[in-house]
Amino acid sequence: MSGPETMRIIAATGPGGPDVLEPATAPRPVPKPDEVLIRVLAAGVNRPDVAQRQGIYPPPPGASPIIGLEVAGEVVAMGAAVSGVAVGDRLTALANGGGYAEYCAVPATQCLPWPRGYDAIRAAALPETYFTVWANLFEIGGLASGQTALIHGGSSGIGLTAIQLAHAFGATAYATAGSEEKCAACVRHGASAAINYRTQDFAAEIKRLTGGSGVDVVLDMVGGPYAQRNVASLAPRGRLVLIAFLGGPKAENFDFTQVMTKRLTITGSTMRPRSAEEKGALAASLRAKVWPLLEAGRAGPVIHAVFPLAEAAAAHRLMESSAHIGKIVLRVAD
Repeated sequence: MSGPETMRIIAATGPGGPDVLEPATAPRPVPKPDEVLIRVLAAGVNRPDVAQRQGIYPPPPGASPIIGLEVAGEVVAMGAAVSGVAVGDRLTALANGGGYAEYCAVPATQCLPWPRGYDAIRAAALPETYFTVWANLFEIGGLASGQTALIHGGSSGIGLTAIQLAHAFGATAYATAGSEEKCAACVRHGASAAINYRTQDFAAEIKRLTGGSGVDVVLDMVGGPYAQRNVASLAPRGRLVLIAFLGGPKAENFDFTQVMTKRLTITGSTMRPRSAEEKGALAASLRAKVWPLLEAGRAGPVIHAVFPLAEAAAAHRLMESSAHIGKIVLRVAD
């Protein structure tokens, strides 16, 4: 395989704060038989990256220890079992790790073409949020046209993706966010109403907004502190779908009565441990059902800030501040 033997990466010198992220050099990956090697032009920054840096979300067995779960770039090599891809193709990919680097090896099934009209920055902002939202809000949560959803963290990359797709597929989306500016962004991108969780009780507001009926799906990334109010916000046969625990994974003194009386479902998932086959099936669904929406401008990433790869620590500081609206992206190459 031609090309450089080494590459620039961002390495975590140990678990800790953003300052443990430092530029370093590592061997260039060699793609496995089912993988493509992408010359990375841009890489997305996500909450799981922060958790991995902190030492509480280790990569699964066999995955690159380099942080980074989504990239966009050009194919420079591929394994012997890969078909339907050519050197030079521009792909965006949900990586199992290794994104904060000049090259990243990814199972070919987890790759998608750049949507028509997209550049590397916008393409790199897609995989983690779109795979997560499609899997959890639509496949697990079963959100359908005419139904209603409550999206927590509405101004995050995940939140804005969920709001846009819910709206595009004919559902009504309500959202929570932590400031009036963030609430306005949620409404601007398709939410019927946004609730400032710092000044309002979201369960009471959902009851008011739905005339007491509640919503069909709650997509939650907060966890324990919201559990009881999430259940109170659901309509009969509603679904609570958990995707993260930013507020902690445990709910004390939880009352299950409404789970039984309203016949609710409490479920959730994480993306990273899923198999390449499962992620490939999600990629195929996204290409068929969501990529046309992106190309038509009916949904798309909201980019808050772009940092050079060497400034990954600054990108993580911004992520942890929660001051951003939408996505944070690293520019790796031009």
